Amino acid sequence: MTEQDDKHRPYDRDSVDHVLTTTRSVRRRLDFDRPVEPEVIEECIGIAIQAAPGGGEARRWHFMVVTDEAKRDYIGGLYREGFYEFAGARPMRPVIAYLADNIHRCPALIIPCIEGRAENDGQGAQASLYGQILPAAWSLQMALRTRGLGTAWTGIHLRYANEVAELLAIPDDISQATLFPVAYFTGDDNFKPVERPPVSEVIHWDAWGSRDKPIA
Repeated sequence: MTEQDDKHRPYDRDSVDHVLTTTRSVRRRLDFDRPVEPEVIEECIGIAIQAAPGGGEARRWHFMVVTDEAKRDYIGGLYREGFYEFAGARPMRPVIAYLADNIHRCPALIIPCIEGRAENDGQGAQASLYGQILPAAWSLQMALRTRGLGTAWTGIHLRYANEVAELLAIPDDISQATLFPVAYFTGDDNFKPVERPPVSEVIHWDAWGSRDKPIA
């Protein structure tokens, strides 16, 4: 990357990199008492469907936003049931259990969805279906974060996808991809990158296991 490249870039690369590397799952620092404005959610979803690659597939994306307290309580109950069944077989960090116990208190729950079903199809069909909506879901997380809203990527409710679909009148031909609890986060926006494997350990150049970088 040259100085000339930097001069013609219409955005601040450092700010973009910061959001990409510090958008964390927020499970404890959530303000359950502060309402989340519907207009903010709409704005963030609008950004998500622009930011994510998808082309014509974007017409198949949908976002179920749950703000009704009784419905949040019901989904939260299913989430806790699934969480403690799952957690019984392995140790869980207290912060993860905290979210399970309080997820219903978040002012909004967002379920990214896509038209189509693939649970009875092969691995390729399933990967293709979910691969079309997940970039939009990640883009939504980042858009929410830049507006002071914390989220966490969860999938436990999918054990009860049929019950959730019935509660929310989601049609049978719609697949739920994930669920985001959404609330303003408390404290400063001081999220930092977390420890990850060195990039040299996750890149394979031209063949699996090859660490030899090509010469530019």
